[in-house]
Amino acid sequence: MILLVVDMQKGIVDEELFAYDLLMKSVVRLMDEARKNRVEVIFFRHDAGPGSGLSAGDSGFEIVGEAAPKAGEKVFVKTINSCFGNREFRDYMERQEDKRLMVIGLQTNYCIDATVKSAFERGFEVIVPDGANSTFDNEYMSGETTVRYYEEDVWEGVADVVTLGEALDLLGS
Repeated sequence: MILLVVDMQKGIVDEELFAYDLLMKSVVRLMDEARKNRVEVIFFRHDAGPGSGLSAGDSGFEIVGEAAPKAGEKVFVKTINSCFGNREFRDYMERQEDKRLMVIGLQTNYCIDATVKSAFERGFEVIVPDGANSTFDNEYMSGETTVRYYEEDVWEGVADVVTLGEALDLLGS
């Protein structure tokens, strides 16, 4: 199994996110459990281009301290929603024998969704821990409704949405 931490960047991580405190606690617990059990943790940062505040060299591009990688952990950059748009990452994942991928981070309705679907299409068993992905309210629905919609409907048959406890158990087995 690989734990994929998506876009936990200073320019996106904000207390306005749905269930912000739960998100932060869940992400940290999952990263700690993965590291304790020698499960590889891979990080992604989104580069939205110059002038966006979310590009290389911008403070918003950096990963927040609580979710920062440790020395030696892989960090990839993407310019589209799906992590699989990064060729180096895609090639790395195709070489993995263990086809289980746990996806956490931001934002549910953008990069998490695109990555979950891309992983599924490539034959990965995708696991999404409830409480470890989030998004903002938008003009159509609240962040809470958005997260519930993806976890309870959109990802049905594509990903296993599990409780935090189940996810921690999976990382420990």
